Amino acid sequence: MIVMSADSNPPRKKVKHYDNGEPHFLTFSCFRRQQFLSKDRTRQWFVDALDEARATHGFHLWAWVIMPEHVHVLLWPPFDLISPVEGCMTGRIRGILSSLKRPVARNAIAYLRENAPKTLKQLAVDTPTGVEHRFWQTGSGHDENVSEPAALHALVEYVHLNPVRRGLVNKPEDWPWSSARDWQNLSDSMLKVDRTLPEAIEVPWAMRRRNDRS
Repeated sequence: MIVMSADSNPPRKKVKHYDNGEPHFLTFSCFRRQQFLSKDRTRQWFVDALDEARATHGFHLWAWVIMPEHVHVLLWPPFDLISPVEGCMTGRIRGILSSLKRPVARNAIAYLRENAPKTLKQLAVDTPTGVEHRFWQTGSGHDENVSEPAALHALVEYVHLNPVRRGLVNKPEDWPWSSARDWQNLSDSMLKVDRTLPEAIEVPWAMRRRNDRS
């Protein structure tokens, strides 16, 4: 079982993305853990990006939640949908993360530049080439391959309980910005999840990970 606190921030490390047909549990945060996802318009931008990314990359979406300063997504990119073309990111976690994060950052920065230029300073960082604006924390965040079906069900529950543990709502389904309402078959859920949680996870033999201690 995977145990994490509701607001845990996994230690920063160099992330290696294993595109081998296993499910992935993704966590990524706003720049400097600021609460950029506290507005409905910004949350909706992420929902739209998640829906578009699923259409582009073909992954199965099992659970998601938008918190004020971070996001969790549990998804499965089947191995046969991962592009074999070198340099093509379709179906690969790097490509999926880009599809999830870039549209939100682009919309947020454009909105602030137009409507709240003073607030835009919260996204500013000095670089050797000048000032850049960052909506998301630098790096890939936390990417965990999940190889045990039982862990998947634990993660779905963990994702949905985040707003409850934070004290934002009393029940998971009271938080509209997650997949909890769809798992409860409520008609006004933001996105339909894929009811494809497996009893076993099959990974092509050639793509099974070896112990990597580097």
